[in-house]
Amino acid sequence: MATEIGNPTVNILIFGLFVVATLAIVIRASRNNRTAADYYAGGRSFTGPQNGIAIAGDYLSAASFLGIAGAIAINGYDGFLYSIGFLVAWLVALLLVAELLRNTGRFTMADVLSFRLKQRPVRMAAAFSTMVVCFFYLLAQMAGAGGLVALLLGISNRTGQSLVIAVVGLIMITYVLVGGMKGTTWVQIVKAVLLVIGAGIMTLWVLAKFSFNLSSLLGAAVANNPTAGEKLLSPGLQYGATGISKLDFISLGLALVLGTAGLPHVLMRFYTVPTSKEARRSVTWAIWIIGIFYLFTLVLGYGAGALVGPDAIKAAPGKANSAAPLLAYHLGGELLLGVISAIAFATILAVVAGLTITASASFAHDVYAQVIKKGQINPDGEVRVARITVLVIGVIAIIGGIFANGQNIAFLVALAFAVAASANLPTILYSLFWRRFNTRGALWSIYGGLASSILLIAFSPVVSGKVDAKTGASLSMITDASVDFHWFPLDNPGIVSIPLAFFLGWLGTVTSKEPVNVDKFAEMEVRSLTGAGSEKAVQH
Repeated sequence: MATEIGNPTVNILIFGLFVVATLAIVIRASRNNRTAADYYAGGRSFTGPQNGIAIAGDYLSAASFLGIAGAIAINGYDGFLYSIGFLVAWLVALLLVAELLRNTGRFTMADVLSFRLKQRPVRMAAAFSTMVVCFFYLLAQMAGAGGLVALLLGISNRTGQSLVIAVVGLIMITYVLVGGMKGTTWVQIVKAVLLVIGAGIMTLWVLAKFSFNLSSLLGAAVANNPTAGEKLLSPGLQYGATGISKLDFISLGLALVLGTAGLPHVLMRFYTVPTSKEARRSVTWAIWIIGIFYLFTLVLGYGAGALVGPDAIKAAPGKANSAAPLLAYHLGGELLLGVISAIAFATILAVVAGLTITASASFAHDVYAQVIKKGQINPDGEVRVARITVLVIGVIAIIGGIFANGQNIAFLVALAFAVAASANLPTILYSLFWRRFNTRGALWSIYGGLASSILLIAFSPVVSGKVDAKTGASLSMITDASVDFHWFPLDNPGIVSIPLAFFLGWLGTVTSKEPVNVDKFAEMEVRSLTGAGSEKAVQH
């Protein structure tokens, strides 16, 4: 199956064109990178609409395009709930977090969290949690790159796919080292436009095949999947209808809806605009673009189910993740496949670059500059450290991606969302809205949320013990079906770890003797609502 899809030469040529074009954009944008604000926040020079398109570019990751289309093609309605969760989450980000965060901080999430608390411990905790969330998210993107390129170049052995993942890692490192936030943002804007146009053309094409009748499209998808049949159109196919599976579904929903407002690479995008008004505008633009795109995934997913068929999708090298490229090949042959896959590849590169710059900024700005050097460092030195960190993160991402190769991407991203919702969101909300909140509460909430979500993932069926009832093959990350050390029944830990983190934040705060700094809270409240003085938002 691996070698039958498209023409590897055409695919490599289109890929090469994309990489060269985006590198040219990055190099052009990097000429103005003079200060730390340029490198981390694109010089705050982007307008609301530009930043909104870039946010959509950052957010519509490989999970959105490849993972959700595959999930809908195979699991129908259950797959579509990823789309709904990812979209509704933006309302939480818009109403509670976007504007306040932009006004209070400078470059990173830790700027906000440490504003009125003890600087060093809180910055360390926030930077650590940022890096963990970015790592989980990076895993998903790298796994997607491996599967996608393997499908296009006909590489079905693990060694070849691992090489591909390494190459993706190297290109991404180049992007970030050369372009900083400015270059990365332009790549995300270009990629978002291409992705929406590409998905839009495919959506119209699929609908045209069924004479623009959604019912006949859904009917064809049901007819082409005799094992699932009508179940494709109702909830419960992926998760079953047992009590545990319903809980798992709620847990996934919670993680998706609350996770976005705690994703560090999305939060960092709010700093690339000059004012909070532009931050609000950018979220509005992002919601429109993302919402329209997720409506496309519904048609693309059921279209892949109807035209390609679930068996062909499961047999392809990228499994569920290859549904969209296979559909492109079915519709427009080699050329459309090459273009759509190159867009998916650009998607992965742009998101990975955004994640890497966030994690490196977090280490350089929060850990190195503020904790190790206690703020006594010039911005050039800080940016130099950020660049070294990029290299380290790139290597770690490549190694992790090689291990995660073959997992469903939408699902890996859902784990990153659970960690973000558990470790970051409670602390962000408490910090912005609860006057009494103090350092112990922040530390307990961040470390408690992080530890509980990662511990529950490690001992969940995701890692070991999930077996296919028919074939007896392992569906977990550990491919040996005989290894089983799971004791937590749910795939996604959100329903336990998110309330626990909120509780720990409250408990830490009420048991601490730290006096409340009313003036500092008042200053933060005024600044978060008005943006007064936010450029100077670093204390030494």
